[in-house]
Amino acid sequence: MEDGKYMKKLRVYVDTSVVGGCCDDVFREESCQLLAMARNGELLLLVSELLLAELAKAPDSVKALLPALPEECVENVSVSGEAVELRDAYLDAEVVGRVYSNDAYHVALATVARADLIVSWNFKHIVHFDKIRGFNAVNLREGYLPIEIRSPREVV
Repeated sequence: MEDGKYMKKLRVYVDTSVVGGCCDDVFREESCQLLAMARNGELLLLVSELLLAELAKAPDSVKALLPALPEECVENVSVSGEAVELRDAYLDAEVVGRVYSNDAYHVALATVARADLIVSWNFKHIVHFDKIRGFNAVNLREGYLPIEIRSPREVV
């Protein structure tokens, strides 16, 4: 087991900020490293329908990033009624305001998919100490496991 071949691959949910970060001077290095880790088989990227819908509005350079990854690097996460209910529980608990419901939805999709980790550059509504505590308090109350939330800088 020393070479890690028996280790389970880390399943990492990424939001739009990470993919878009590959084309941003401030976030490029770590965002691209994270995608390279997936390409190299070091982790599995969880990609939701919500992420794909948000990327549809992005510049072509951003849209091209995920399709360029080999299929075995990506696990698709479908939207579900269960994730909608959990998102609504976050909103009802005022973890984030309703205007930021997609941020709550990303966390709900990752939680329901049992991601090992959510990676985001969204320091206001996702990767924030109080928000992480709020999301995990709701997760525990609703019968879900707590979820780790980190920036790409903490993962690469």
